[in-house]
Amino acid sequence: MNKKTLNILASVLVISALAACNGAVKIDLPTLTPKAATQNTPAETAPTTKPAAESTAPDDLANLQTAYEGIYAKVLPSVVSIAVSETVTQTLPNNPNLPNDFNFGNGQQQQAPEFQQTGAGSGFIWDTEGHIVTNNHVVDGADLIRVNFSDGTSNTAIVIGKDSQSDLAVLKVDVPAAQLKPIEVADSTQAKIGQIVVAIGNPFRLSGSMTTGIISGLGRSLVLDSIDASGLSYSIPDVIQTDAAINPGNSGGVLVDIEGKLIGVTTAIESPVRANSGIGYVVPSVIVQKVVPILIKDGSYQQPWIGISGNDLTPEVATVMNLETTQRGALVAEVTAGSPADKAGLVGSAKTAQVDGQDVKVGGDVITSADGKPVNDFEDLVAFLARYATVDQTIKLTVLRDGKSIEIPLTLAARPAPASVEKEILPEETSGGAWLGIQSTDMSPAIAEAMGLKKDVTGALVVQVSADGPADKAGIKGSYKPFEDNGQQTMIGGDIITTVDGKAISGTQRLAETLAGFKPGDVVKVTLLRDGKSSDVQVTLGEKPAN
Repeated sequence: MNKKTLNILASVLVISALAACNGAVKIDLPTLTPKAATQNTPAETAPTTKPAAESTAPDDLANLQTAYEGIYAKVLPSVVSIAVSETVTQTLPNNPNLPNDFNFGNGQQQQAPEFQQTGAGSGFIWDTEGHIVTNNHVVDGADLIRVNFSDGTSNTAIVIGKDSQSDLAVLKVDVPAAQLKPIEVADSTQAKIGQIVVAIGNPFRLSGSMTTGIISGLGRSLVLDSIDASGLSYSIPDVIQTDAAINPGNSGGVLVDIEGKLIGVTTAIESPVRANSGIGYVVPSVIVQKVVPILIKDGSYQQPWIGISGNDLTPEVATVMNLETTQRGALVAEVTAGSPADKAGLVGSAKTAQVDGQDVKVGGDVITSADGKPVNDFEDLVAFLARYATVDQTIKLTVLRDGKSIEIPLTLAARPAPASVEKEILPEETSGGAWLGIQSTDMSPAIAEAMGLKKDVTGALVVQVSADGPADKAGIKGSYKPFEDNGQQTMIGGDIITTVDGKAISGTQRLAETLAGFKPGDVVKVTLLRDGKSSDVQVTLGEKPAN
């Protein structure tokens, strides 16, 4: 059975740009006449006329066909196909008839650069100034780009702006304004599941191809391959799902409504065979309208960034956190050191709990609204940033912390450039059977200084506590504040274990070795350093649960 993969469509999609005119022509689909309801009508009173559906069905189909033809005629002039070429070096035999300047030594061969077409995709006309919008992955790395218009003309283009994190790019062609018909843009936030849509592009280099379908899902996330400076992958939020056939080459093309207005940019498919399987992903017009003007102006786009990772607050997690099962929100799992979230004082999760057989981080802040807009899950928060937020803007987050609602102002920063960053994997406490229920890391002079302690403090810093585990029941606290130590991010601020039953603990390894001498059910005295003060707690060790 083939594993499903998410395929970015690396071919050009031909998109028809919509004519920019004061009076847009509305293309209405016909109202299909429903079949009359079946009734128990006596024979003597039964109608003698034919049912309405039978008599009007041919007209309805003709009207439907006319509507689709009208959409295509309106949109096609705004759609382009894009051919992408890269420079390759061709080896030529030495030519004795050429001057020495064109030969490369006795017996050596000549190297001649040439362009070779490496990809194709789609795009659409944005304005009468020659700006063409497409996907970034269509033109990324291209040395030569050629834009082919629906009337058969073509022009070379240059990239003037691109943003890998929204997968959008803007090209520029030198074409008279009279020959350019910009697409008309709809508000994708008003899109509805079941809404009829049309895709036009260049699948498999078949220019001007049109497919039809419906919007089959809203609010999807399209995960990109890039990794940001926190080591976390980035996803495009608010993505539209459609069953209109989308194939390689449709990338950068248009998905339009029945009025021929742009709802979004066809970007990717989910398929085991890199062909249409009825699940296509479309970057919504609300993001396109926000990003493209800035790409035209500045050449790049700064994504607003909070600096957290997290999960949805589910009923199961809410129960673990002693919240109402009906409570919803975005649960903060980790806070990136030095990020806006860190500066604003957002608190990440310091505990883990078993939910449906998996370890889940719990106990952090729960974001329930952003600037008054409800946040029911993590996707809502990401969509808010994509739709409404900008870099340097101060937003107001409503947060649940320890069951109480508080307001936190947060000033957004620009998302760090993608980079491959290795995240520290915190060592788990291991033992020969006795289980304390924590994750810990070694103290270092830098960590001690950041926690306001003397640099020579040693011990096992508690990073996370397993919910309802032995340490949690004894009141041991995990860490909550992000900190970067020698290029590695960790969490600090939790308890520091310095002794177990009088045995000195110099670090995580020593803690594991000491616990190995106990068995589940043993009661041990653990000495903690908390906020610079030493205290003792009694802990009944348990048995580590099976993963």
